[in-house]
Amino acid sequence: MAGGARNGGKSLIADDLVAFDRHLLAERDVSPHTRRAYLRDVSGFTGFLSETFLSRPASEIDAAEVDALAVRSWLAALRRQGLSQTSIGRHLSSLRAFFRFLRREGAVGTNPARAVAAPRPAKPLPSTLSVAEAAAVVESPDDSPLGVRDRALLELLYATGLRVSELVGLDLPDVDLAGRQLRTIGKGRKGRVVPFGEQALAAIREWLPERARRRRGRDGPGNEPLFLNARGGRLTDRSVRRILERALYVAEVDRPASPHTMRHSFATHLLSAGADLRTIQEFLGHASLQTTQRYTHLDADRLIEVYRKAHPKASGDGGSG
Repeated sequence: MAGGARNGGKSLIADDLVAFDRHLLAERDVSPHTRRAYLRDVSGFTGFLSETFLSRPASEIDAAEVDALAVRSWLAALRRQGLSQTSIGRHLSSLRAFFRFLRREGAVGTNPARAVAAPRPAKPLPSTLSVAEAAAVVESPDDSPLGVRDRALLELLYATGLRVSELVGLDLPDVDLAGRQLRTIGKGRKGRVVPFGEQALAAIREWLPERARRRRGRDGPGNEPLFLNARGGRLTDRSVRRILERALYVAEVDRPASPHTMRHSFATHLLSAGADLRTIQEFLGHASLQTTQRYTHLDADRLIEVYRKAHPKASGDGGSG
């Protein structure tokens, strides 16, 4: 049985940890690094039980006393210490392995760590371009016929924050030049209207004559794509990505960016300029405001970076005045 030492039929958790170590060595044959991580995590939990949750020595704690509440309380304590979701998930995984061993040995009837959901890893904040980088990318195409198309495409992408699928799905009737707005169908077949500015308008107007020449005789109801490939057909998502990659190269923006990066940049730059989240939510077509709220964190990080670079007292070598 686990622990090797019993006290009135109890499985003392301090002894169980020793037995678990033997199990890792003899049966699991895990690497030294994995073994140390398991033992460190479970030892941290027993320390939490002893010092905080049950307030008595580990040598007096029965493993069967541990329930899901104890496990959740421990994870909450780790969160307060600033551990990441990924690290907390690893601690929970170690505890599940420990109690799985004890259950196999008959020391406990259930695995309390199994009843606790693993924390979801935090989604990484979206990458964005600076205002200057976005402008350089948008303005990078040349004056060739397809360069004029690319300029209109990039202007509209940055001006509206459309998804790339929404951009290539635009037809001529979807774009109201006089009203400087367009209608698109987003996720869930939900329609929305998005405005765009003077520069995007001017770029689209410059493209339309060339578009008409390439598309002559082929337009019809439901088949009037705004952006065309070199053969006059509808542009694809992959083509837009290639156009953006070329624009990044010409603009000398030395980091990767996708059409979705332009979408994130659109939202972040609007927020920086004072737009409210509800408006940005509508423009982006987010079903939930929670999805849009991640841009507040992104903008806060950007503001902190600007402060650290600009304020004379933000770094250790600031002047004394």
